[in-house]
Amino acid sequence: MENIQTIVFDYDGTLHNSTKIYTDVFRQVYREMEAAGDVPARKFRDEEITKWLGYSVQAMWDEFQPDFTQEKKMFYAGEIGRLMTEKVRNKEAILYDGALETLQYLKDKGYYLVYLSNCRHAYMDLHSECFGLYNYFDGMYCSGDYEQKPKYEIFHAIKEKYPSEYLMVGDRFHDMEIAQYHKIYTAGCTYGFGSRDEIGMADVLLKDIRDLQKIL
Repeated sequence: MENIQTIVFDYDGTLHNSTKIYTDVFRQVYREMEAAGDVPARKFRDEEITKWLGYSVQAMWDEFQPDFTQEKKMFYAGEIGRLMTEKVRNKEAILYDGALETLQYLKDKGYYLVYLSNCRHAYMDLHSECFGLYNYFDGMYCSGDYEQKPKYEIFHAIKEKYPSEYLMVGDRFHDMEIAQYHKIYTAGCTYGFGSRDEIGMADVLLKDIRDLQKIL
């Protein structure tokens, strides 16, 4: 991977430890859904909730509640977004240890750094403000700006602007499938929310985001 010039990062499960805020918010919104009579009462394990991290908003709700109307899906998606925004503004969100340190290390070495997430633009902006992400990334892309298109389609826009070779760093199959379409290098984050099956074909596995400092 000595010819890599551009490193593309997933966010949730790669840089941001979403468990800290997402599981509580998901359970709170599910209770709202129960109270409205839209779903049966149910308890969730953390791993049943975090499996949705990395999905676009539309894809998550299409799989989680396929019988909901589009209006209802977007209403509850909005509730999750609103509550997560409150938690971020209350400084409850956390990045993985060494995340910003690693971004700075790579930036100092001259790599182009790009953010690519299945999230809404407002979510990207909020976290950028909270953690100063604009200080590290040369470009920021989210599915909310591309009509919820999959990452491998959005990646075309990155290829048009930033030089190859590329390394995609992520924890879910959405990140790994970019390599199938674009023939690029991948680093799979074993500490994230994807299974080993999802990231098993990555060129390198990371137990800690700081492992990138040993590789690059």
